[in-house]
Amino acid sequence: MTRVSVTIENHIAQVRLTRADKMNAVDQDMIDAIIAAGQEVAASNVRVVVLSGDGKGFCAGIDVSGLSQMIGKDPSELLMPRTHGDGTTNQWQEVAMIWHRLEVPVIAALHGVVYGAGMQLALGADIRIAAPGTKLAVMEMKWGIVPDMGGMVLLPRLVRSDVLRRLTYTAEPILADQAERWGLITELADDPLAAANALAATIAGKSPSAIPAAKRLIALAESGANDTEVLLAESREQADLMGKPHQMEVVAAEFGKRAAVFK
Repeated sequence: MTRVSVTIENHIAQVRLTRADKMNAVDQDMIDAIIAAGQEVAASNVRVVVLSGDGKGFCAGIDVSGLSQMIGKDPSELLMPRTHGDGTTNQWQEVAMIWHRLEVPVIAALHGVVYGAGMQLALGADIRIAAPGTKLAVMEMKWGIVPDMGGMVLLPRLVRSDVLRRLTYTAEPILADQAERWGLITELADDPLAAANALAATIAGKSPSAIPAAKRLIALAESGANDTEVLLAESREQADLMGKPHQMEVVAAEFGKRAAVFK
């Protein structure tokens, strides 16, 4: 059964979870489909991605009924091998990290519930737009486990340490307005998918070379690289962009327009 749909139009990829009857809960088929969707998008010429979910919620988390496959097996043998992401992730981590690594921006449109695996999938996006009333939770502690799908890479980049600890230790859902105050949500919108698509159209209209360059720079800056490394990367990316044919003419034209406004 199809778990994820991918459509591409006007350089925008619509990636939609389609298991609405199960609140888009993540089972093995969903894991495979999300990773395949990320690989499909990465191989395309899209400029921006919109992640969303069918039905009443974005994603209710792991489908616990599917965890029976792990009973009686050594968890280390399942979790420790680095099978994805060029040897950096396992399959569960790749669900979120494939979007984080994508060269183009990813916008998540959230509604209903965003729990556990769904939360970590949403964290893989660059930007998260949520409907008022959306509930978000780092749910793993409810089952006596820890976030293990990229959450400990992605959450510390968004929230303070005390917020990270509260979310992780309690597994309590929070509403979207609180999530926005804490930095988990970028903005609220009554229709988050419409808002995400409008933002995607704006981004898709920008330079197809400069946007990925900006994402690379931001990722480097957030990685803990020192000032010297980031400054050198700034110069390298800018030199590459400005060295492209006709780019300086574009820059000069834009400066000319702005100068005319201030005359």
